[in-house]
Amino acid sequence: MHLPALASTARAPLQSEGLWPRLPLGKSWLENPGRQSNRACANPKRAYSLCSDAEGASILRPAISYIRVSTGKQGRSGLGLEAQRAAIAQFAAVEGLDVQSEFVEVESGKGSDALSRRPKLAEALSKARKAKAPVVVAKLCRLSRDVAFVSRLMAERVPFIVAELGADTDPFVLHLFAALAEKERSMIAERTRAALAQKKAQGAKLGNRTNLLEAQAKGSATNRAAADAFAANVMPIVRQIQATGVATHRAIAQALNDRGVRTARGGLWHDSTVRNLLARTSRSP
Repeated sequence: MHLPALASTARAPLQSEGLWPRLPLGKSWLENPGRQSNRACANPKRAYSLCSDAEGASILRPAISYIRVSTGKQGRSGLGLEAQRAAIAQFAAVEGLDVQSEFVEVESGKGSDALSRRPKLAEALSKARKAKAPVVVAKLCRLSRDVAFVSRLMAERVPFIVAELGADTDPFVLHLFAALAEKERSMIAERTRAALAQKKAQGAKLGNRTNLLEAQAKGSATNRAAADAFAANVMPIVRQIQATGVATHRAIAQALNDRGVRTARGGLWHDSTVRNLLARTSRSP
């Protein structure tokens, strides 16, 4: 069976499970299914085909753009951002989409729990849900290379379009591409580990050892600055807790946890972490 036919066969059970919305033929994402429309689509079987009103004027459909790079260096330099932005703009022009909002994120896409670490993607999904619009990405890997993560996005009931794959790509096909991307990531990591192990076995010294001391000093300074900044933000809350009569480190830790305040690493407070916080504050000038 050819892939398009296989995708069409898989569409019905996915829709019945609520993993992909049913689109009324010829309707746009902004239209209420129960409301009559005078819009005519060039291709009524295509969810995102360019439509026109009764006078024949083209009507652009709303869409939300999401762009992601994995490293801060890429984000600062613009490497990858402009390429994604250009791909989405070109796709929107061809498909008759109006990109109403753009969300840019610098964060790793690894892991099935990546959504909790990607607030911009969460904002994009919320915006798209309210506007009844799809989220558009340049490539599937900009969402994730993790199959479980892609499945979770489908469960959010917000459709997303991968410009590289086209507007007609079924959820089943997206699952296939996500599985291939996940396998590709695994193979790349394995090849990298094997190459490094071979180099090490040949006696090569891995890493940049020319400025090791300088790099260590800069890293320590950065960590100290971040710890001082965190302590400055948390200490007013600690002072408020102490003002209520709470004095012991363990009691302060419990009060911070009850208020939902987390440590610098996102964990729970203990008497030792409170002690370290107070000690750092007392050393500050």
